[in-house]
Amino acid sequence: MPDNRRPQVPAADQTLRMLTYLGRQRGPIAASTIAAHLGIPRSSVYHLLTTLEQHGFVVHVPAERRWGLGVAAFELAGGYARQAPLARLGRPLLAELVDRVGESAHLAVMSGRDVVYIVEERAPRRPALVTDVGVRLPAHLTATGRAMLAALPREQVRALFPDASAFADRTGRGPRTPGELRELLRTVRATGWATEDGEVTLGLRSVGLAVLDHVGWPTAAIAVTWPTDSERDASTLAPLVTQAASELSRRLYAR
Repeated sequence: MPDNRRPQVPAADQTLRMLTYLGRQRGPIAASTIAAHLGIPRSSVYHLLTTLEQHGFVVHVPAERRWGLGVAAFELAGGYARQAPLARLGRPLLAELVDRVGESAHLAVMSGRDVVYIVEERAPRRPALVTDVGVRLPAHLTATGRAMLAALPREQVRALFPDASAFADRTGRGPRTPGELRELLRTVRATGWATEDGEVTLGLRSVGLAVLDHVGWPTAAIAVTWPTDSERDASTLAPLVTQAASELSRRLYAR
């Protein structure tokens, strides 16, 4: 009888082990490290990485001779998040957040260069938002997207936004080059939360926080949106959004 403990398709087994290993790292790593840690011959690792790169599942950082997860891997993660308990666990937390702040809130996940909204809780007597469930928006323009991008390794951000052609525009505001995005994300990391002011819809602003998994990667983000002509301020809303994001992370990953 065949030994069922041995992989029937070694290349597939090695590929999945490599993707799993890359997904647990804080940033891109060397191919030699992958080979040594997983016990896979270096030649096989390079061949598999090249194939994965062709399909967008990994990216190569030539200057550092390192490899990290690519856009296709994030697409898979976003697809899982939309089907997993994320929306079910997030919805009551957003409803509670809306009750506390009196403003609309939403939960989004990354999908390539975009965010996809999976939960929206609208506050009474507040304007309708474009962040309805299933809507995609450019990540670099949204508070949720900026919060998640700031939590990603810089190499991943460079892979997603390599040049000016990667930057979509909605209202004439927001970063238009990799350099401008780097500066914006530096501010997000310094303050601890992300904001946007009219980049998605003129007259509305948002503050967002990332929901981190067990190794600190952004699974999703929560944001609150309010009219720019109100007396609300991001610094007063951010602690409440932080509580919601931290609680969702705890419920998902026991962090």
